[in-house]
Amino acid sequence: MAEIIDIRTDRDRALAEGVRVLAEGFPVAIPTETVYGLAADATNPAAVTRIYETKGRPQFNPLICHMADMAMAERYALFDPISRLLAEAFWPGPLTLILPLRPETREDSRIHALATAGLDTVGIRLPQGFAGELIAALDRPLAAPSANTSGKVSATSAQHVADDLGERIRLILDGGAAPVGVESTIIKVEGDTVRLLRPGGVPAEAIERVAGVTLLRPEAAGAAIEAPGMLASHYAPEAAVRLDATTIAPGEAVIRFGHDAIAGIEEAKAVFDLSPSGDLGEAAANLFDMLKRADTVGAVRIAVTPIPNRGLGEAINDRLQRAAAPRE
Repeated sequence: MAEIIDIRTDRDRALAEGVRVLAEGFPVAIPTETVYGLAADATNPAAVTRIYETKGRPQFNPLICHMADMAMAERYALFDPISRLLAEAFWPGPLTLILPLRPETREDSRIHALATAGLDTVGIRLPQGFAGELIAALDRPLAAPSANTSGKVSATSAQHVADDLGERIRLILDGGAAPVGVESTIIKVEGDTVRLLRPGGVPAEAIERVAGVTLLRPEAAGAAIEAPGMLASHYAPEAAVRLDATTIAPGEAVIRFGHDAIAGIEEAKAVFDLSPSGDLGEAAANLFDMLKRADTVGAVRIAVTPIPNRGLGEAINDRLQRAAAPRE
């Protein structure tokens, strides 16, 4: 079973053990402001392979590479003017930029092709807090998808990670509940256009204000996989998920938003409220935890009431639509 070290009470030991395990080529579960990540040295092919093996993740699905600072990011990627503007505005923070790989990087320190799924671009972000310290101490970028079995609900606490991956990894660093609660927003700049590949922790409206352009929204399902989180079925609990529920069938678990009246809710197996006050930030932070909790009550299905598609609501609805998508 994985060792769990609490960063809040033993930060120095957490940093030292994290660096040691990562340097040995093994994944470590780390807290970020978005969700917990399963991190490994992005330049080490054996370490990156262990991420895919641990998660059961398809290798055509690229990984986000996390950097300590802008100087490290510039060692690996090329920045156009709009991407640089967005980085200055939102880093460190929950924004990932898809950027061309820098071709002149030394071969012995390049981000390995396994982490980019063989693409000539890489997804980069700078995480807030402890994760950035860990990357700086290791002095290598960390490939770090969410710390959960591929396709399942993302982990927003150390206990979520332990319940899912605890038998498969050596170390979990516990930083408490992830404050944002959904993954990063993913953006790709192409000339004068800016594409939103995945809504996330930075609302699209905030990016549009800084970039000075309207974002092009994700293409239809079946588009080429350019970034994490683009698979049609993803973030899925074991139970089926029904969206935009305005009535509840007997035996369903309910995830609601706010206190609007819902017909049949008295027949629900269990009721969870993302935000009684209707706050989208609170709802995003609670989303994955409540999906996991709703999945444990033995309900015939999880019914989710409508959520406004503005601000962080766009990211919440994106995750819910993928959770509810047909599964192969």
